[in-house]
Amino acid sequence: MRGRRIKIYFDGGCRPNPGAMEIAVVAGGVVEIDRDVGSGSSMDAEWLGLIAALRLARRRGLADFVLLGDAAAVVRQANGAARPRGTAVQHLRTFRELAGEGPAPRIRHIKRTQNLAGIALARAAPEKK
Repeated sequence: MRGRRIKIYFDGGCRPNPGAMEIAVVAGGVVEIDRDVGSGSSMDAEWLGLIAALRLARRRGLADFVLLGDAAAVVRQANGAARPRGTAVQHLRTFRELAGEGPAPRIRHIKRTQNLAGIALARAAPEKK
């Protein structure tokens, strides 16, 4: 029996932009949220979410997975369809080092409304005072 491809959702954001960054990764119904990943732009946060998603796949020893995110620019850059600029250059380097040799991880763009990581991040947002 052939294994099922695991979907790993990622998202990142910051308040304000630029500002304090937070990320979320969802895989197999398990949500991982990190509200303290430093300071940067929303693009930096999206990249850190993607990198965290790949780390989760590696940590679990997954071979057949797809990384799903709603940041079109990050997905294009990670897939080699767009050239990264600024801090994205280092994020891409980190991502590629983590990916290692062999086939590149599958990364797909999805709508924001389909992104379980983004939904989890929004639902777990701290209440405003």
